[in-house]
Amino acid sequence: MQIRPWQTLIVIILLSLAAIWVDLPGRPLDPFGWKENITVRQGLDLQGGIQLVLEARPPAGVQVTQEVLQGTRDTIERRVNGLGVSEPVIQTRGNNQILVELPGFQDPERAVRVLQRTALLEIIDTQGQFLPVGTIVNTSLGPATDRDTSPATLEAPPSATPAQQTPTIETPTAGNETPTSAEQTPGPVQAQTTPSSATPIPSATPTPSGPVYETIVTGADLKDAYPTTDQFGNLVVGFELKPEAADKFYQYTSTHIGQPMSIVVDKEVINTATIRDAIRDRGIIQGLSAQEVRDLALQLKSGALAVPLEVVQSRTVGPTLGQDSIQKSIIAGLVGLSLVALFMVLYYRLPGVISVIALLLYTSYVFALFKLIPVVLTLPGIAGFILSIGMAVDANILIFARIREELRLGRPIARAIEEGFNHAWPSIRDSNISTMISCMILFWFGRYVGATIIQGFALTLFIGVAVSMFTAIVVTRTLLRILLTRRIFRDVRWYGISPSQVATAPAPGD
Repeated sequence: MQIRPWQTLIVIILLSLAAIWVDLPGRPLDPFGWKENITVRQGLDLQGGIQLVLEARPPAGVQVTQEVLQGTRDTIERRVNGLGVSEPVIQTRGNNQILVELPGFQDPERAVRVLQRTALLEIIDTQGQFLPVGTIVNTSLGPATDRDTSPATLEAPPSATPAQQTPTIETPTAGNETPTSAEQTPGPVQAQTTPSSATPIPSATPTPSGPVYETIVTGADLKDAYPTTDQFGNLVVGFELKPEAADKFYQYTSTHIGQPMSIVVDKEVINTATIRDAIRDRGIIQGLSAQEVRDLALQLKSGALAVPLEVVQSRTVGPTLGQDSIQKSIIAGLVGLSLVALFMVLYYRLPGVISVIALLLYTSYVFALFKLIPVVLTLPGIAGFILSIGMAVDANILIFARIREELRLGRPIARAIEEGFNHAWPSIRDSNISTMISCMILFWFGRYVGATIIQGFALTLFIGVAVSMFTAIVVTRTLLRILLTRRIFRDVRWYGISPSQVATAPAPGD
């Protein structure tokens, strides 16, 4: 069954109304709240934020494979999601780097601290010794040199007495009742602790001499970690163990009542307390500030990094630069669109007016797709969108130029329009498909090297070119067919040529 132009026009009108409804800001005509999550996603260069390049620094003898790097990226992504950042970009770059972009995040120190720390949790058997907070230890999972010791990762403990700066661990009884405080014995901080000054820790910290402490459970045994409060209302880190680890932990604590036990993160003791009761499957970590509690809970919940990371590049973009870029891009787009529309109307007359209408519909379609997919708009992405507008007009120019040639040959207007579209379609198809293939190559290349500006440009240009084929072939053709139903529009002067330019003899084949 042949589709009539009026049927196609109804589909175009419905698509246009839907696109305009999506494009409109706010919630007009949205009683059910469907547009609540349909917003423009702005990239780092438009709304400001932080960009970090993290490089894997594995211990000696450890190789960073793509599988390890991808697992580390997944852990970083879970941590970023816990920070509440909207539309972050986390992707591998090359063989040993991870690119992290946090649009709208304005605390670079916290970002580095949360993302870079390995956060390898261990609860260790101290062999009857009380290990002060800050002590660097060797465990059965590896020597202390395996931990991340970059300056941005570890903070110096506050200057206070040992009794004040030693966090505590609270654990519930064997029956999972309300946690009770474990007995603590403060002790002097050993020489391996971080100095109280701001002096950075050397990147190659020597392995401390001393015993290797057995690891009872690790962060991999955690079922959950979360900020909570103790019986006195203080903010603490609560954790729950998986069933298998809970049984192992209960067996250990029930046979070591009265002996000390330490919690270690990245080979550094952050808690030491005496076991007062057998512990089944949960406990809390005390003695941390509110921010440290939230960060540690996030790190433990997201898992430990497979390899230590070091920040090799950091960039902060202010929102002022982004707003200025948006304003200039809007001005550039409006000026370019106006000049193109003016040229099309003056040179092609009626088809030019049709192309301007199709161009406006094209813009609404593309912008609606950007919001629905969603596409994270960056400055290069806006440039790709503006370039796709020019390519959409280029398709119309090919069609209208061919229609003029057919009219000069003396063909009837209806036949000339059909022939113009039929003959121009192969050129439009081949050029646009070539551009889309180039966009896919650019997108893959940008993803591999971590260049999000290349990805943004390639993605918006790809979407724009794909939509331009629809508007040029379907929308423009349908509107011209509808106009031809009116006798007044069958005069060749509406198409930018005079009657004297039309051949008097019919073209061959008519």
